[in-house]
Amino acid sequence: MNIDEQVEYLMQGTEYGDEQLKKNMADELRSRLIACQKEGRPLRVYCGFDPRTTDLHLGHTVPLRKMRQFQELGHDVTFLVGTYTSLIGDPSDKDVLRPQLSPETVKQNALTYAEQVFNIGVLDPTITHVRFNDEWLSKVTFEQLIKMASNFTVQQFMTRENFKLRWEKQDAIYLHETFYSLMQGFDAYTLKADVQIGGSDQLFNIMTAARKIMTSMGELPNIAIIVGILPGTDGVVKMSKSLGNHIPLNTGASDMYGKVMSIPDSAVGKFFRLVTPMTPPQIAEVENAVKAGTLHPRDAKMRLAREIVAAFFSKQEAEDAEHNFVETFQKGGMPGEIDEFKVGDGMPLVDLLVSAGLAKSKNESRRLIDQKGVKLDGAVLTDPMLVIHGNGVLQVGKRHFLKLVK
Repeated sequence: MNIDEQVEYLMQGTEYGDEQLKKNMADELRSRLIACQKEGRPLRVYCGFDPRTTDLHLGHTVPLRKMRQFQELGHDVTFLVGTYTSLIGDPSDKDVLRPQLSPETVKQNALTYAEQVFNIGVLDPTITHVRFNDEWLSKVTFEQLIKMASNFTVQQFMTRENFKLRWEKQDAIYLHETFYSLMQGFDAYTLKADVQIGGSDQLFNIMTAARKIMTSMGELPNIAIIVGILPGTDGVVKMSKSLGNHIPLNTGASDMYGKVMSIPDSAVGKFFRLVTPMTPPQIAEVENAVKAGTLHPRDAKMRLAREIVAAFFSKQEAEDAEHNFVETFQKGGMPGEIDEFKVGDGMPLVDLLVSAGLAKSKNESRRLIDQKGVKLDGAVLTDPMLVIHGNGVLQVGKRHFLKLVK
């Protein structure tokens, strides 16, 4: 691709909330590409991922796909694991304080991130750099912190929507939360980044903090490539494991297919745009067919599920997952393969659901039972303290099955 074609390709799917800002970033990207071409080097591109949990989910693949586009064009890409920023946690999308994690928890989570990112097949492992930001952030001095902080006013932080909301509610805003933006800016400076990729909740961290810090420390400011944020299975709130609305990548094809089928019809278009390889004309064709009534919304969603599952597994596994879904949920059948769970000498139902990962707490277990959402071999179970001894198929809700063994 020539320079203009690269700019068009790399800016596709970006969201800034302001067309002029998007144009400015496109112009800067064009200028930087021209400058790097004269220098005979690729762009230095990175995106950071904080290992606050153990698993990557479908939402993480949105910036990963954008990183892959830069790789396809021969640019230098770094997958940055936020082993130090995770100690605080990004407050950008939160209206409450994030709990602080221990270094031990973050380190363990970070190891799984580094493994998972290549297992999902988006980034090329032979040319992707993996870095951990405790390498440099753990060595930042108080003098450096003061110099970075002197680039910002308290008012700048207080105009951020999440902090503003907490201020108006008279909820606490802790000083250490403002450090997150400085730390991310120092990441960009250390990596001498030409481009930083992030979701639309990262506008302040990238556009304001990182660019200010890089400029103040004598580097060219990074170019912000801002991608849309994938909603969770509720179709509204950002996908998050902590909210339970995520679609994990470290799962089976049938489970992934079923979770995609659970999203509301209103979110299907956004999922098509953000997490499938389909082109804009192909997506428009599907959406127009739904509007015209020639394609049922369920069938559009089934195509979405096939596309997503095939991208992370294979076309055959996607077709098998669809067959399994139809037999199980549309025809009232049971999946061909069911995970096993050992109950030993017997367990109370309320404890069993938690131990098997089918409920997050005993309160949730009781709620599922009260709602008649728990069955054993097709019979509804109503007693939370019923001792289950095994040898049967436990069903929770419409999609979760477990073969119980002693």
